[in-house]
Amino acid sequence: MEHDRPSFPPLLISSADLARSGVELDPRLLHERAAQMWRDIGPGQGTGKKSVLLPPESAFWASSQHGALRQHFERERLGWKLSTLTAVNSTLASVKIVGANAANRFVGYPRSCSTILLLDAMTMRPLCLLEGTAISAARTATYATLIGKAILSRRPGASVFLFGGGPIARSICLALDAVLGPRLENLWVRTRSMATAQAFVQSLQPIALTITPVAGNAYLREADLIITASNSKFPLFEDFEIERNATVLHLGGDEAPYEFISRALDHGRVVCDDIAMVSARNSQSIALHFSRRGSTLEAQAADRGVRELADYLAAEGHDAGPTHITCVGVPSLDLYVAQYIYETYLAAASPLAGLANDNAPS
Repeated sequence: MEHDRPSFPPLLISSADLARSGVELDPRLLHERAAQMWRDIGPGQGTGKKSVLLPPESAFWASSQHGALRQHFERERLGWKLSTLTAVNSTLASVKIVGANAANRFVGYPRSCSTILLLDAMTMRPLCLLEGTAISAARTATYATLIGKAILSRRPGASVFLFGGGPIARSICLALDAVLGPRLENLWVRTRSMATAQAFVQSLQPIALTITPVAGNAYLREADLIITASNSKFPLFEDFEIERNATVLHLGGDEAPYEFISRALDHGRVVCDDIAMVSARNSQSIALHFSRRGSTLEAQAADRGVRELADYLAAEGHDAGPTHITCVGVPSLDLYVAQYIYETYLAAASPLAGLANDNAPS
């Protein structure tokens, strides 16, 4: 790729810049971009890596400023971490930096903040720095629309139960509405309380999809797709509460019960967006299922029939029995989505594309 601007500072693109240029995080276009990535990548063929640094939580709680907050985290993960996701394709490379701490809400900040650096793939010189928090949430929402579409490939309609009320849950609701729309018969949302669930649903208006806030799991048995996008330390449901052939899309931590995972392994399907990454991260229910027994997901995957998500999507999810899908967030998906946003922005704002933002150093 040819670029006539200096490599530093790279072009800075904020969410406000995108809005001024008319570049939207359209769920339908991002869904298609993600679908193309999974068609291109093939099982295990992505060039990407994810690493996570976890500071000791004891250091956070020892602070006089933060110690009083501990009572709020008896059933919730603090999730204090710094993550990097790196990927490369034939034209661009990307580095996404994610800082996260669930206690941020007590000081008025989002749980996580993402910054995405795009580089030229051949020279590895920086091209663009994107404000990536909203982009990252919209990218994660494509997992929900892709799985939902796979389920709908074998039935006329479906119902969804969503655990979570944060930015990712918000992006999921907007994406489900835009991509699957009238084919969704029901969408129930459960958050920390009925009051927060009602406030969350109200914040989504106007939206065509009817979303029902709930305080318990009574409607779980009617859901074809259950999405966990919470910050819970413990399973969010019991196996007996869900429909026997339901699909669970697992986007959080240790949210799925042992009994359901065992049943999916024995009588259904278990899928990961990247088996090696999910295993190495070892923070989600399927990885913990094996590590708590002295083994690893990666070591047992072949024998237990665990599949890669690319394979599942290629078959359009045509499987019988319970299905458990765990997604850790593959770096190649960040690259595909960020590249689309970057190129769309350049096309929309071409007179400004060669100029640094007003606040960039000269």
